[in-house]
Amino acid sequence: MTRLCCRRFLGAVFAMVVVLGFMSSARAIDVQRVVSPGGIEAWLIEDHANPILAIRFALRGGAALDPDGRAGLANMAAKLLDEGAGELESFAFQQRLDDLAIELGFNAGRDAFGGTLRTLTENRDEAARLLSLALTRPRFDAEPVERMRRQILSGLRQADEQPGSVAGRRFFATQFPGHPYGIPSNGTEDSVAAITRDDLAAFISRRIARDGLVVGVVGDISPADLGPLLDTAFADLPAVAEPLAVADVDPADAGATIVINKAVPQSALIFGHAGMMRDDPDYYAATVVNRVFGGGSFVSRLFQEVREKRGLVYSVRTWLAPFDHAAMVMGRAGTANARVGETIDVIKAEWRRVAENGITAQELADAKLYLTGSFPLRFSSSDRIAGMLVGIQLEDLGIDYLDRRNGLIEAVTLEDANRVARSLFDPDALTFVIVGQPEGVEPTN
Repeated sequence: MTRLCCRRFLGAVFAMVVVLGFMSSARAIDVQRVVSPGGIEAWLIEDHANPILAIRFALRGGAALDPDGRAGLANMAAKLLDEGAGELESFAFQQRLDDLAIELGFNAGRDAFGGTLRTLTENRDEAARLLSLALTRPRFDAEPVERMRRQILSGLRQADEQPGSVAGRRFFATQFPGHPYGIPSNGTEDSVAAITRDDLAAFISRRIARDGLVVGVVGDISPADLGPLLDTAFADLPAVAEPLAVADVDPADAGATIVINKAVPQSALIFGHAGMMRDDPDYYAATVVNRVFGGGSFVSRLFQEVREKRGLVYSVRTWLAPFDHAAMVMGRAGTANARVGETIDVIKAEWRRVAENGITAQELADAKLYLTGSFPLRFSSSDRIAGMLVGIQLEDLGIDYLDRRNGLIEAVTLEDANRVARSLFDPDALTFVIVGQPEGVEPTN
């Protein structure tokens, strides 16, 4: 078996073991707070069934903090941290990971920068050392920097040919003009081309620090052993990062209809308006309402009205999109150019119907049953569970959230749901971005 196949097999086996363990367990999930001798905090779920360990971590502040003219800097740094560090140049670093079947990767979102580490228990000390090297002493050698730059630029050019990607970029640019959320997290061709090694080094020195760090761990390790491992991985980081400086913002251009002409047989639609922040007490009611309205795939109202009854689209869905400094309720669909106007009319009509009439008692019960019953399926891999622990910390939901979450959904009443439906859904504020050659549409741009 090749090293790559070995690493993939390792991940698949652990994913299966973990999900079966969690789905078969009727007891409360035991999330332990661990603080290392050096003061690094992590949340741990122990699982000693197999000698494997998964670590997820995140640092508050992501691509929204990229400097002017350097959009995509955090994304480019994420792609380069495992391309050589310390004494190991790119090939040697990757070879060391492969030799020990260690999976290490980094990612950059709008509001956080993070990473993933998975390793056999016997290799955990070396895995933590390599993670520390990547975070504190990345090399940013010329060859991998230019190789990753080419890959990113190629991806940006490919995205320019995909109607959905074009629509998404224009939607955020329209909703957040002059704000970092309006700029793609992976940058533009001009900004990525302008990023230098000095920019990458400055990103590490300014943004990677212990004060914004949250860590989630799942697997074969005790709290006593995890403490020193956390110090190996993270204690050498600077104590404090530069202050976060992203302004709160309200979405703009409510009610706009924007058409981007592209010679494709099917138009891509992105639509939405201002939504609800994650810390809003009504967020769970909004989650239930969205499940009924557009988040329920084949059973949602939008799917039934737009797809099943009229055959206008292949799929249509909505979701809640809370960020750290703004919130949206968003949706997407794709339809033949000749049917775009009709599709938009039906979406707006259903948006108005849920705002004015709310949902029914049966819809509420069905949505709650699904949302609570499907929750264990989120425990589909050690990495995903560790990621949930990180997300819970980033959102300040409390260490007992996994045990409380279904109760929060169950507590939503029909009165709650319909009150939130009235306040959340505003058909007159819907902005649509359409990429294609749509018919029956009057653009406002």
